[in-house]
Amino acid sequence: MPDLRQAIADQIRQLVGAGGANRERVRTDSGLFGPGSACWKVHGDFTSMMVGGIAALFLQMLHPGALAGVWDHSNFRQDMSGRLRRTARFIAGTTYGSTAEAGALIAHVGQIHDRVAGRLPDGTPYSANDPDLLTWVHVAEVSSFLAAYLRYKDPSFPPAEQDRYFAEVAIIAEKLGATDVPKSRAAVRAYLREVRPQLRYDYRTREVARALLSQRAPNPAAAPFLALMFEAARDLLPDWAQRMHGFRAPVAGRPVVRLGVQGVGRMFRWALTNSAEARARRRAAELDAQRA
Repeated sequence: MPDLRQAIADQIRQLVGAGGANRERVRTDSGLFGPGSACWKVHGDFTSMMVGGIAALFLQMLHPGALAGVWDHSNFRQDMSGRLRRTARFIAGTTYGSTAEAGALIAHVGQIHDRVAGRLPDGTPYSANDPDLLTWVHVAEVSSFLAAYLRYKDPSFPPAEQDRYFAEVAIIAEKLGATDVPKSRAAVRAYLREVRPQLRYDYRTREVARALLSQRAPNPAAAPFLALMFEAARDLLPDWAQRMHGFRAPVAGRPVVRLGVQGVGRMFRWALTNSAEARARRRAAELDAQRA
């Protein structure tokens, strides 16, 4: 059924703005991680990455510094979906691109961070280049990616591989300037316990969360899928983060959401035969053959 498969793939590309992302580039290496990495596995499932990416935004905005960067330096009310797309491109490029591509993306984000600074409502200065803030944004993101992968793709993903995932992706955070980046499940849990007293929820958090929840699908056909992803993302948040946001989803509805996402995930895996991961694996095999 090539027509249906292509139609679904086209819908996905509209969601993440992948337009020209399918262009093959000449690569001389397999990037920062390579096909045997835990990172390639976790970041290779579109559905769980979508759920985890949305959950990460809800989590990140609870930090006053991260929230201020969005509030003061973006048109978040009109462009929250654009932020999701840019994040998706950054993750795909740093995961599956060549070392040079990953380096260029990291440098570009660093240049953007140079312009993001200001003061919190209480007068405290903040900067997107603050190493502690970079660590928070990173941990909120990758812990959400892994949580979604475990729930919706591979619940049996070994604990040692989960630790390896955190150790691998810490490389990107450190290249951006983060320090003391946790590199295991235990370290991530300890970090989240330590940072919680710094987190806040106020009228600005509520406004940014409302802007995220009100994002429209690129077309009517994608609307039910997007609504399901948002419900799954809220459900994925740690209990304490759900309470801070005031998310009170009925417990009885969780199985319906989770079953729905699992079904969507199977359909999308069938449709995405030319995903970033698939292309990267083909190129890695070609490079191996050339070296043989």
